[in-house]
Formats: sequence, C-alpha cells, structure tokens
Amino acid sequence: MSGAQVCHRSFGTGPRQVLAVHCSLAHSGAWRSLAAEMEGEITLTGFDLLSHGRSPDWDGAGNYQTLNVEAGLGMVDEPVDLVGHSFGATVALRMAQARPELVKSLTLIEPVLFAVARADQPEMLAAMEEESLPIDAAWEEGNIELATRLFNRMWGPGEPRWPDLPEQLRAAMMRAMPVIPASYRTLYHDETGTLAPEALSRVTMPALVLAGDASPKVMPEIARGIARRLPNARAEIVAGAGHMLPVTHPQETAALLRSFWPEG
Repeated sequence: MSGAQVCHRSFGTGPRQVLAVHCSLAHSGAWRSLAAEMEGEITLTGFDLLSHGRSPDWDGAGNYQTLNVEAGLGMVDEPVDLVGHSFGATVALRMAQARPELVKSLTLIEPVLFAVARADQPEMLAAMEEESLPIDAAWEEGNIELATRLFNRMWGPGEPRWPDLPEQLRAAMMRAMPVIPASYRTLYHDETGTLAPEALSRVTMPALVLAGDASPKVMPEIARGIARRLPNARAEIVAGAGHMLPVTHPQETAALLRSFWPEG
C-alpha cells in the first residue's frame, strides 16, 4: 500500500496553513473544535489515517506508521505548521524527520512514543502496561468489541460511555482497532528508529510537546522526554486535561498554539 491516497478535509479560511494528524480510532473531524476556536486564523487540513474515517483500510503489509508518514508527506508541497495527536503525533514527528524543510513548526500532543518511557521511566511504563492487560487479553481472545471498549475507556475522553455511542461510531472504532496491536513494536521498541540521535537532530524547527496532567501518568514524562531530546523544543503540561486534550480542551490548546507559533 506504499503511496496510498488518504482522505482529507479542511476547516477554516485563515492565512496560517496547518496540517493535523489525528489519534487512533478517530478521524480528521476530531480537529473540528480546535479549528473553530481559531477560525479566521488558520486553515487546518486533517487527513484520515489508513483504516480510519474515509481512508482505505491498511492491508497489513509494511509498517503502518511509515505508510501514514508517506501518505501525509504526499499532501505537503510547501512549509506548514504540523500538529499531531497521540499516534498521529508519532506520525508527525517522523514526517518532520523525513522532510524538515516542509515543517515550519511541530506540535506533538500526547505523543504515544512509549519507547521514551522505556528508556527514561521503565517502572512507570510497566505500571501502564499492567493497566493495559485486560485490553491485551480481550484482543488475544478475539473479542474485538471488548478490546476496543476497554481501549476507549483508558484513552478516550470518558464521555459518552461505550453503550451510549452511536452504533456507527462504535463500528468505526472497531474497524481501526487492529492497528493498535500491530503498532506495538513501533511505539514501544522504536523499530523505525524515531529516537535515533541522527534522526532527532534533523528536527530543528521550533517544537512544542503537550500533555495533560489527568492523562495516564506516563504521558507527561514522555512529553518531557521527547522535548529534552529535540534540539529546539519545550514541553507544556495542561492542568485538568486528559489524553484527548485537543478535543476536550480546544480553547487551552488554541491559546498554547497562538503563543508558540512563530510569526509568518
């Protein structure tokens, strides 16, 4: 599926061009609230990851993250402000590594690059992995609905609860769920070399790494760890926000972006 075409949509008509990469089990519409907060300031284009939204399904061949990196880069022909959330943040980081000249600034929101915690905070990561065991067990048993429900409970916004979600939305999340276990080695063991010094040294544009203090405890540590490793980055921890920070706290996210983005 190399060079796969992904579906995308744009919000707003502002002069600043923003490319945004959503989290797992969501779609590009997840950026709607943030874009509305910045109406007139930005034109935000989001694309649906493979197996999400209106993009085609991943066929299981190749590295899932890499395929989305390639798809995202295929949409960029001039420098943009790049924003990614959760798994989408790991895609955005690798896009910036591959083509730094196309990225004016980089914002990583709750990046789930667990290999950082494996190196810096192994005990904290082990605690999170233990909390994830029911998800793993449901997946191994072939109960995709239960695995998706538990994953959403751990990483989602909390409300509405799974039984109250529209059937179409539950089905869309279950459709995307196979990419979670398939990305384990990418996120936990960095099999694509995202954290290699020579790869990180290419990310010289201004970078902001955001996490919520109500997210799983490992996430602020990952944010700080990534910021320490990048040449020109800082981390910000948002009080009262969880993992779905750009969805649940669009005003706070917009304010942080305004204060971070360079002029022009």
